[in-house]
Amino acid sequence: MKHLTTAALGICLAAATPAAAQLAGEVFIHDPSTITESDGKWYTFGTRGGGLVSEDGWTWAGGPVRPGGGVAPDVIKIGDRYLVAYAVGGGGMSGGHASQVKIMWTKSLDPKSRDFGYHDVGVVASSNGVENLDAIDPAFLLVDGRLWLSYGTYFGSIQVIELDPATGLRVAGNQPVDVAIDMEATAMMYRDGWYYLLGTHGTCCDGPNSTYNIRVGRSRSVLGPYLDNMGQPLLKGGGKLVAGARGRGLGPGHFGHIDLGSGLEKFSMHYEADMDRSGRSVLAIAPLLWRDGWPVSGSNITPGTYELQSERSGNALQTKVDFVRIAFDPRRSFMAKPTDPVSPIPDQKLPDVQATWPSGPARVELAAFMVRPDQLWTVTPAPEAGGYFGAPFYKITIAGTDRALAATSSGEVEASAAYSGAAAQLWRIDQLTDGTYRITPRTKVAGIEDVALVAIGTSTVTLARFDPRTDAGRWRFMTP
Repeated sequence: MKHLTTAALGICLAAATPAAAQLAGEVFIHDPSTITESDGKWYTFGTRGGGLVSEDGWTWAGGPVRPGGGVAPDVIKIGDRYLVAYAVGGGGMSGGHASQVKIMWTKSLDPKSRDFGYHDVGVVASSNGVENLDAIDPAFLLVDGRLWLSYGTYFGSIQVIELDPATGLRVAGNQPVDVAIDMEATAMMYRDGWYYLLGTHGTCCDGPNSTYNIRVGRSRSVLGPYLDNMGQPLLKGGGKLVAGARGRGLGPGHFGHIDLGSGLEKFSMHYEADMDRSGRSVLAIAPLLWRDGWPVSGSNITPGTYELQSERSGNALQTKVDFVRIAFDPRRSFMAKPTDPVSPIPDQKLPDVQATWPSGPARVELAAFMVRPDQLWTVTPAPEAGGYFGAPFYKITIAGTDRALAATSSGEVEASAAYSGAAAQLWRIDQLTDGTYRITPRTKVAGIEDVALVAIGTSTVTLARFDPRTDAGRWRFMTP
């Protein structure tokens, strides 16, 4: 069995939401398969056949079951079919290390669909319990029409074989290749000419005493050799850290890549122990970042007060209100003697400026950051508002007030007079692969697909289609 670009990065949220999993509902699972969409819902399957389903990637429920039981499945969609790989036996349990990796397929993962129904393909890999191999923990990779499967555990080597994507069977005459040791629960990715092999190091299955962590190496060939960032071969136990324990989530393992498009990538895993859920094994989803050609775990925004800085211009999001000067005699700066006494100038406070603000909604704009009250935004998860793919919906208010950032019916943004919990005042904040963030309104905007908060100049901000090729829709959450 599968045993911050800013100072604002973190994964702990309000106490009402368990910090480790960042998910709601029934999230208990071990060895989750890569999260896969089918018929408008998201599915993952775990050891012993159980599975979870979600409509939004945030609230999960048990229910879908795949036949065959066994250990640590993986799922991939090819054409109109879902291939499922899983292992029977092995894992050092009652079957020792004798195991078989089997393949089945279905045209839908939804038991209510008329296309639902699993069909056995057969055994594609095995171990006899004596050889230096434990054939469990399979994972798929499809690149340029060729299908690969990695498998194996700490008992021996990790191996890669090639399958026929049309049938799911092993390519005739194909022989397994050893690619790593001292890991299990592997996964593979391909990006920019590199093949990445991810696997889990450490110990499992001991709740809060588990030391699972996810590591990676890369190669120009799918069959290796895989090296980590220090040049250490994975065949000698190397591996660059991707994800370790975070907050009260201990023992991350079983990486599953989720590409949501538009520069937004995430990954699924389980924590061996969620300390806020009795130390049980739970599903988790985290942002995936790429740094210098290597994958690394990102983080959701920690509740706090921030400058919202546009990556396009470097200017800060602020309310469009009258500028109130801070009392200051320029001569104190330009004509003072070096020996003249100095004292701090206090920050401008809300009472200094609120009298000039409109009683109703105010427009928002971008301007140079000056630590002004209308440039400071408090970001907190919205209670009972749910979330999307591993991140809660947030409310964004002017610090010290109830004025909330809101989408308007015309597709603009404003600082509303008061927070009401309406969908127009709720926001997704997703970390992108470069570490910046995308801010998306929960409410739909007519005529705009893939809408996000976008800077269309140095001072103008609006809601528009997100373009991952530019910095217009990228933001940084800066601690003032």
